[in-house]
Amino acid sequence: MTDSSPPDVNAFNRGIIEEFRASDGQVGGPFAGAPMLLLTSTGAKSGEPRTSPVVHTRDGERYIIIASKAGAPTNPDWYHNLMANPAATIEVGADTIQVQAEAAQGDERQRLWDQHVAAMPNFAEYEKMTDRVIPVVVLTPVG
Repeated sequence: MTDSSPPDVNAFNRGIIEEFRASDGQVGGPFAGAPMLLLTSTGAKSGEPRTSPVVHTRDGERYIIIASKAGAPTNPDWYHNLMANPAATIEVGADTIQVQAEAAQGDERQRLWDQHVAAMPNFAEYEKMTDRVIPVVVLTPVG
């Protein structure tokens, strides 16, 4: 695997992915009760499928995910993958949905950010931990 994340993060994510798929989207531990989806994007460099567990909120039919990387100074790999290849797949519960990704901009980004932070206040802490503007990504179902 050529992912640039530390091996312990990869192992942690693999465990979440396995638990998610084995229980129709329910996970325990630090994400118990959180609205989670599995995002499968195409690697920007590798062209290979990459699956990441991500918490989300909803905006109508759209799924909103935040590229916080827990307040790290850089965006997560999945964000770079989506910007290079915006066609992706998400798993929500037992459903698999084709989506098109787009980074929200301006007033819409702020509205969606505020909505997400209202539902999950820890994201406000992530914002304080970094100098970057944390991207808000809109996943719109297609087809």
